[in-house]
Amino acid sequence: MGFRRRERGERGAAAVEFALIVPLLLMLVFGIIQYGYILSFRQALSQGAAEGARAAAVAPASLTTAQKQTAATDAVQQALGSYGVTCGTAVMTCAVTLIPCPQATGKTCAQVALTYDYDARPLMPKVPLVPVPGSLTYTAVAEVS
Repeated sequence: MGFRRRERGERGAAAVEFALIVPLLLMLVFGIIQYGYILSFRQALSQGAAEGARAAAVAPASLTTAQKQTAATDAVQQALGSYGVTCGTAVMTCAVTLIPCPQATGKTCAQVALTYDYDARPLMPKVPLVPVPGSLTYTAVAEVS
């Protein structure tokens, strides 16, 4: 039982194949990680908008509109704090408004609209050839009690 000898021309073929495949594999893995992080941030943006709308909606009726907007902005800040994102900056806009409810006549709703400019400040280094959104936007509405 002898060992099979490799032919002289096959030496290094595995290294060449590895060198050709590794960049594609790494791009795929880091692209998946980047999309996962973007989806996680998008979920936090959604949660932050919902928390802001809820905070403005459940604020006591004795508060002014400005105080309700401040309560909503504080709730958004708390929800997005772990990402190091702050409302009112060039990359993150937070609009809190009290509007007439679209579903119920005569009632007021709190609307929170969040927009993050991902092109201006990506949360992760961009992976070549992996498309990412230019901006992330979410709006939440809650009926004021």
